[in-house]
Amino acid sequence: MPGTVLVLGFVSLLTDISTEMVAAVLPLFITVGLGLSPMAFGVLDSVYQAGTVASRVGGGYVADRFARPKAVAVAGYGLGALAKLLLLPAAGVAALSAATGLDRIGKGLRTGPRDALIADAAPEGTLGRSFGVHRALDTLGALLGPVAAFYLMVAAPGNFDAVFVVAMCVAGLGVLLLIGRVDESRAAAASGTPRVTPLGVARLVAGQARVRRVLLTAAVLSALTISDAFLYLVLLEGDAISTHFFPLMFLGTGVVYLVAAVPFGRLADRFGRPRVFIAGHVMILVAYVVAGSAAGPMAAGATLALLGLYYAATDGVLPAATAAIVPASYRATVISAVQTCVALGRSLASLSFGALWTLAGPSTALWVFAAALAAALAAVSLIGGLR
Repeated sequence: MPGTVLVLGFVSLLTDISTEMVAAVLPLFITVGLGLSPMAFGVLDSVYQAGTVASRVGGGYVADRFARPKAVAVAGYGLGALAKLLLLPAAGVAALSAATGLDRIGKGLRTGPRDALIADAAPEGTLGRSFGVHRALDTLGALLGPVAAFYLMVAAPGNFDAVFVVAMCVAGLGVLLLIGRVDESRAAAASGTPRVTPLGVARLVAGQARVRRVLLTAAVLSALTISDAFLYLVLLEGDAISTHFFPLMFLGTGVVYLVAAVPFGRLADRFGRPRVFIAGHVMILVAYVVAGSAAGPMAAGATLALLGLYYAATDGVLPAATAAIVPASYRATVISAVQTCVALGRSLASLSFGALWTLAGPSTALWVFAAALAAALAAVSLIGGLR
């Protein structure tokens, strides 16, 4: 495994510890610490979800344009660390929105350039495994963050500033690790000349059917992929789980993802990344069927496992598949564009599923999405999917 991949994995681990520490206490900080309303939390959550979309393609394009993916990634991770500092004096919705929005902009900026660095460092035959290792370390950080926040709140009850300061320091360590231990020379050399331009990106998309299929497939399948929270709420409505165990579903899905990320990356390298990516969506389709037709702990456990396997088969495999079909000089831009399609698709899925739930109930909404996803998978198979 290339050293750059491992270092970037540990950078993401530290950053996710920091981010999830804040995410774990932010609802409590907003409603209890500041006494703001649930509506205020809804506004902040909307900013949190939408903040990455606008900056993703911009970050990827700038990284390719100037052949400096590391510099853009450092800027993105640096903004994430700065956002924690801004939480210290935050006392209202505007200040909290600014801090949350800055964190999401940082995430959008860094994601494409970071994935381009991984792709540049990894031999083509190990792209899936390399992204799997990175995503496994990233997920480990996401699991450790709430645990760290819990122990800090136990040690200093009600001291939210302590959580924010420690989170900022952990994120800062990640930035320093990225600056000191990641070599950009190979990525910069691979980019070469001429410089990337918007016209060049348009020509690439127009001239390569595979790139267009990746963008279309990512957008369509993501628009039919509902969030974990909605799926767990369906289980809760069906009495498959109780409210006491609801938070553990997220933890369980993360553990399955952590364990399966590297094996699925190896499978993608061996049998084809498009096949594994499509197989991941078959798993979430099965999760819809299980959640919609069964009840009890067995159904909840099966849904949890299928969700974790879905993430393992798609989250790192998609950028690996994208990196393999585009020139090195366009990797950050195209990977960012694909990830933007995924983010927009999932946002649309949340809105449409929520509307269907309101109009027809959770069970009907889930079966509609299952039928639509099955039809989309059949269509993707007919047109060749990501091939």
